[in-house]
Amino acid sequence: MTRFRRAAGKARRILRMVGWCLAIGAVVPSGGRAEEGMWTYDNFPSEQVAKKYGFKPDAAWLERVRLASLRLAGGCSGSFVSPNGLVMTNHHCAATCIEELSTAQQNYIESGFLARRPEAELKCPDVELNQLTAIEDVTERVKKATANLSGQQFSDAQKAEFARIEKACADATGLRCDVVNLYQGGLYNLYKYKRYQDVRLVFAPEFRIAFFGGDPDNFNFPRYDLDVTFLRAYDKSQPVKTEHYLPLSPTGPKAGELVFVSGSPGSTSRLFTVAQLEFLRDVVFPESLKRRAELRGVLTQFARQGPEQRRISQETLFGVENSFKAINGQQQALLDREFFGRKVAAEQKLRAAVARDPALERKYGKAWDEIALIEKRYETFYRPYLLVERGAAFNSKLFDIARTLVRAAQERPKPNEKRLREFRDSALPSLTQSLFSEAPIYGDLDEVTLTFSLTKLREYLGTDDPLVRQVLGKESPEEVARRLVQGTKLTNVALRKLLWEGGAAAVAASSDPMIRFAVAVDPAARALRLRYEREIEGPVNQNSELIAQALFAQTGTSVYPDATFSPRLSYGAVEGYEHNGRRVEPFTDMAGAFERATGKDPYALPPSWLAAKDRLNLATPFNFVTTNDIIGGNSGSPVIDSRAQAVGLIFDGNIHSLGGAFGFDAALNRAVAVDSRALIEALRAVYGAGALVDELQPKGRSAFTL
Repeated sequence: MTRFRRAAGKARRILRMVGWCLAIGAVVPSGGRAEEGMWTYDNFPSEQVAKKYGFKPDAAWLERVRLASLRLAGGCSGSFVSPNGLVMTNHHCAATCIEELSTAQQNYIESGFLARRPEAELKCPDVELNQLTAIEDVTERVKKATANLSGQQFSDAQKAEFARIEKACADATGLRCDVVNLYQGGLYNLYKYKRYQDVRLVFAPEFRIAFFGGDPDNFNFPRYDLDVTFLRAYDKSQPVKTEHYLPLSPTGPKAGELVFVSGSPGSTSRLFTVAQLEFLRDVVFPESLKRRAELRGVLTQFARQGPEQRRISQETLFGVENSFKAINGQQQALLDREFFGRKVAAEQKLRAAVARDPALERKYGKAWDEIALIEKRYETFYRPYLLVERGAAFNSKLFDIARTLVRAAQERPKPNEKRLREFRDSALPSLTQSLFSEAPIYGDLDEVTLTFSLTKLREYLGTDDPLVRQVLGKESPEEVARRLVQGTKLTNVALRKLLWEGGAAAVAASSDPMIRFAVAVDPAARALRLRYEREIEGPVNQNSELIAQALFAQTGTSVYPDATFSPRLSYGAVEGYEHNGRRVEPFTDMAGAFERATGKDPYALPPSWLAAKDRLNLATPFNFVTTNDIIGGNSGSPVIDSRAQAVGLIFDGNIHSLGGAFGFDAALNRAVAVDSRALIEALRAVYGAGALVDELQPKGRSAFTL
């Protein structure tokens, strides 16, 4: 199951470390099918769709779908599916909420959850939903702010202008406002979102059916998963009322049918330079895979200590396994000589075109070589930056809280445009929601992960490194982690609020060991961040923008921009594929789940399904694949037919789709979805949730008129 939420979040962090801008430029279609592309809503190729499929999405259709679509700020997608604020997304997108609401006595991950009455819906501690309401072009304003600047000055001016634009928008509208970089500097758009932070759990199936097949089946097909969760958005303590929602289709999709996927794909890097791809392949990915493989073993051993240890570590272990498989899939794409050869050839072709025009050569010709030099420079301090500033050495929820409080005390008094980006006014509502969450923190798990990451700090930087000596002193990693985790009081939300509100004075006066630890390591972390922004981020952004402008000057908006975790719409068809000499059909059915079941994890069906077998129509289509272009962040996206009905729910991609970060292969890349017919059948026959089905298919609600 894609656990595309985690894959998206991890991919974004990895790509930032290589010096990515919010988008990596326009992508020229690879000569494959027209389905390629994650299109912005204000530039959707309706004519292309009409030419191929005979249906042209008009402005009214696009608006209805856009306003029904949602972004989960934590890294997923969703959609309104009823007029009463009911939201459909994936189980793995809501798993953190489900886990946080669980206890040792009532484990909703294991047993599932159904609120049969409105008052039984449980509030998720820190879920935020974003609904895109408007898009504004701010290109000229951003480019004016960065004119004739370079390096660190360029980066600082751009970030400051982003902050001013976002703050002015938020102050004037009360909305969440994000400046989005499209075509790597070709366009800058201001996206305005209505923000929902009161989100409640309505339904979640058991983990065993939501992730049936586990890691062996992850990023593969056939699949037999009910990877769904229903949430409800509230506004002023009342369910949101909306005219824009996607009723659940009772008939599902047909083979060959045109379908759309609306979501917020996290990031693609289809126009990375060869030097940037080599840095990923040779430096970033090997390091990431090694560390995750080792952490997976540590967490597996922890889970074997008992049922409670298994419960509290399940979500963390799942995330590590998922990101390992996702990164490994991307690495295999870059190791494929034919695939990488195409990337080299494409770069050479663009450089040759630039070289033929002296004016273009003077303006853009050196950008590729400059990026190559920057990547070499980055390699000299990549590990310290990853460990200390990116936090790979401090894998602890309690440390994250401490660092946030320490940095907030320094950043919040500054002018908005001078702050670190995560402390801008536009970011504070999401940050404080997470910081003051009442979600439980499990000290014994935190101790295990912090011990592991401190051990890696010593291993990677060496015992004699000054920072290692400062962090560990005469103690072992286990002793430092135990002292910090067992000594801190930051599990107390009231204390966090006092430190937040008290600012620098409160932090300076605090004797909490985790706060003192965060204070001690922060100068080294900030120095590495400053070096990264000055020597890597700023120069890479500027040179990447030059490359993108060279291409953008030729293609403009006739092609789609790379993914930026902002709302996009893709189109494709329900279609199988050929793999290893065999035909993979586009649908699976419920009977297949029972045939695949062994009674042992990860192929153990939950008791509710075994008991309901005779009531189920086993011929009901369960999962299906489409040619839609998706990537991490699309988890929870609705699959929509031409009548604006939800016919499915994206939850995965096949193994070939992992290379979609760098390019799209229409013959092999497939999106994987739960069929709407399976959702209806399971809700009625397994869970007795007829009222929920009725809400998903309201009487008198017709599909979109064609």
